[in-house]
Amino acid sequence: MTITAAADGSALGNPGPAGWAWYVNDDCWRAGGWPHGTNNQGELMAVLDLFRATAHLPGEELHILCDSQYVINSVTKWMPGWKRKGWRKADGKPVLNVEILRDIDQALTGRKYRFEWVRGHAGHDLNEAADDRARAAATSYQQGIAVRSGPGFVRGDDTDGKAHATRSAGPSGTPDTQHQQGVPRQGTSPLGGTTGHAATATLSGQQDLFALPGRDNQPDLFSEPDLFSELGADAFTAADGQEAAPEAVVEALERELLRPDTRADIGRTGVLLHPDFTEIGSSGRLWTRDAMMMALEENPAAETELEIIGADRVGPEAVLLTYRSHGRAGSSLSSSLWVLDGTKWRLRFHQGTPEA
Repeated sequence: MTITAAADGSALGNPGPAGWAWYVNDDCWRAGGWPHGTNNQGELMAVLDLFRATAHLPGEELHILCDSQYVINSVTKWMPGWKRKGWRKADGKPVLNVEILRDIDQALTGRKYRFEWVRGHAGHDLNEAADDRARAAATSYQQGIAVRSGPGFVRGDDTDGKAHATRSAGPSGTPDTQHQQGVPRQGTSPLGGTTGHAATATLSGQQDLFALPGRDNQPDLFSEPDLFSELGADAFTAADGQEAAPEAVVEALERELLRPDTRADIGRTGVLLHPDFTEIGSSGRLWTRDAMMMALEENPAAETELEIIGADRVGPEAVLLTYRSHGRAGSSLSSSLWVLDGTKWRLRFHQGTPEA
């Protein structure tokens, strides 16, 4: 069977608020984006997310309708040569959008696919539908509102009846997630109390704990090295040699995430943040995983002191961590919901509020 889908990208300003989308039908599509990116990044991300969303159907051919000659040529003509040259062009300069292209290269393994060029804005139903959704995602980032991300990959013969959505980043992910060399990004601040609030200063005059602008791609959640390898085995082992309690594990991971070197490493944050991660910043803006990963890498901020208030089990696979963080700008009260995703604890939701 062949899966036919249109993939498209959009950037308001190019670069500027950016969106991407792929579309099969009204019940089967997905969209996302970043606060700051290019049209080419959006086009590439739409293709990457489509491959990831259909990875559970490796035997089916993907027929990808695309109005970007850049994307088609990159994937079908130029990429083998770039790889041989260490992801450099014929003139020796680094390939742009290399992180997304690397992820696409990985996603192609074992897949059957073909691209078809279609003229953009020429009335092609699937292309127009993808374009509408990509532009809507870019507009959402421009206006500071939640992105309508779509149901993911769903169809009547799916055995589990569930949407298959991308497990990453994006520019990789947010996602990510991920990055192009030379992508201009806005200054922002990440996770971790007060230091992480500077991100939304341009929106509200306040800082947001985790917030901010992004970049080009979303990293594959499962292809990156283990985020927590640096912590060592002792981080998850109690004094008596037994496996540490989930509350202790989550606290260790939150502390790790507050470290600047962790926040600056998009591969590590790609493992740490849940695929459906969201944050509500102090400005009231909803931040997605893609945007957060880009923001954290761009501006990891300074070290933050953490004072645990509580670590409570709210279910067999969920821990709610509350704490006060102290930084140069003052202190913040924060809450983080960690959930068990397979065998790893990942941050699903975060909210922080500066203290008066």
